[in-house]
Amino acid sequence: MTKHTLSVLVENKPGVLARVAGLFSRRGFNIDSLAVGETEHPEVSRITIVVNADESPLEQVTKQLNKLVNVLKIVELEPAAAVQRELLLVKVRADRAIRSQVLETVSLFRARVVDVSPDALIIEATGTPEKLDALLRDLEPYGIKEMVQSGLVAIGRGARSITAPVLRAAS
Repeated sequence: MTKHTLSVLVENKPGVLARVAGLFSRRGFNIDSLAVGETEHPEVSRITIVVNADESPLEQVTKQLNKLVNVLKIVELEPAAAVQRELLLVKVRADRAIRSQVLETVSLFRARVVDVSPDALIIEATGTPEKLDALLRDLEPYGIKEMVQSGLVAIGRGARSITAPVLRAAS
């Protein structure tokens, strides 16, 4: 099985996300990552879905997705042809004795501290899943108290836009 990143343009309407996710669920796919938000056009949202799947079953799901009324376009984004990022917020134990070491680690990963309390720091980092995993491994010895991570968002490299042709066709 291979990881696939799908960028799905949909009409920004209630229930669309549930129908898209339900289609994957009914076919027995586990979604590794899911992120959704408006595009530069408020009437269109982009759903970024990462799944581990073989090529053939994924192709069937993609064909079924295309049949959903509110789905406008589906593109598989190859890692080399896209910029991919996740967001991580992590609360780390950081009393006076170890705070400077934690701050040094934060700096090495080009992350930033977004909240400070006497015994903890909240760190914000963006990057590839591999970068964020490495940051977490380096912060682990200090004591991770809590964390939350977004789903992967991705956009194709270069000047081409996947939304422009869809909006022209809809007008």
